[in-house]
Amino acid sequence: MTDAAAPPSAADRPESADRPEPAEPQGPAEPRGSALLPGSALLPGSALPPGSALPPGSALPPGSALLPTTAPDAAADTQAQLSAEIEAAHRAYADGLAHGAPREHGPRRDWPPYRSSILRHPTKDLHHADPETIELFAPVFGERDIGALESDLTVQHGGEPIGERIVVRGRVVDGEGRPVRRQLVEVWQANAAGRYVHKRDQHPAPVDPNFTGVGRMLTDDDGWYQFQTIKPGPYPWKNHFNAWRPAHIHFSLFGTEFTQRIVTQMYFPGDPLFALDPIYQSIQDPRARELLVATYDHDVSQHEWATGYRWDIVLSGSHRTWTEPADDRGVVDE
Repeated sequence: MTDAAAPPSAADRPESADRPEPAEPQGPAEPRGSALLPGSALLPGSALPPGSALPPGSALPPGSALLPTTAPDAAADTQAQLSAEIEAAHRAYADGLAHGAPREHGPRRDWPPYRSSILRHPTKDLHHADPETIELFAPVFGERDIGALESDLTVQHGGEPIGERIVVRGRVVDGEGRPVRRQLVEVWQANAAGRYVHKRDQHPAPVDPNFTGVGRMLTDDDGWYQFQTIKPGPYPWKNHFNAWRPAHIHFSLFGTEFTQRIVTQMYFPGDPLFALDPIYQSIQDPRARELLVATYDHDVSQHEWATGYRWDIVLSGSHRTWTEPADDRGVVDE
């Protein structure tokens, strides 16, 4: 387990504005994502790109030009650009394996298709914290601190949440298959429309007043956990133009100390966004990526109530579940 702790955050952090230069535009059209600045104008024959607008009361003096914006929200790179980068990296990884390179079981921290990792990936060794010192300031948790209904994300408010009701069940085990007992497991997720209850998530999808999207529980003596929730929807993020994250649920496991915390994500089978997602594709090895995908389990499904998914978490060994890397500030990627 890792030795860097971090608070959960429901919204994706903004990506870096440090991107490769956009491709040279063909003909008079200006690059997508440009902004018309006060006192500037379009060149003859150029077009105002989608999302741009003139400042109120401004004019178009001759000799001005449309300038590309450097704002993070521009998300100027296309999915085709990102997919080409991902494909090239996977091809290089496969070639390396063929020539004796070691197999990679986790994500690459310096992963250019995930644009914000350019500035946020660790460049130095992580600082090792004294667990006893951390515990003096960290919250205390135990069995009596966790309510029986906290594992049911569908009953935390006065009404029924909207969406497909699901049950997610699995075991937390070590590399030898032994159960990890009394493990604190926390989850957080978007609602059925792909919207988090978080001030940073402002994309135009409805907030469900009956769904907060957070839950927690302790594993039992055999390492089992089980959550009832709503299947999350995909959501847009600002890594590149028209970027969408596959539907997923965030998982956090704390171990016996806060410095042992790990964070990971569970995905749903058959998602068409897998091939397009830089975060999922940051894991080079296909078998390691598959360990993040739950399987439909009809025995977990409940008659006329909920469909069921099975997802086991392996904490060590060659079949361990991928966990999110912490950056040099101890913050994990979302």
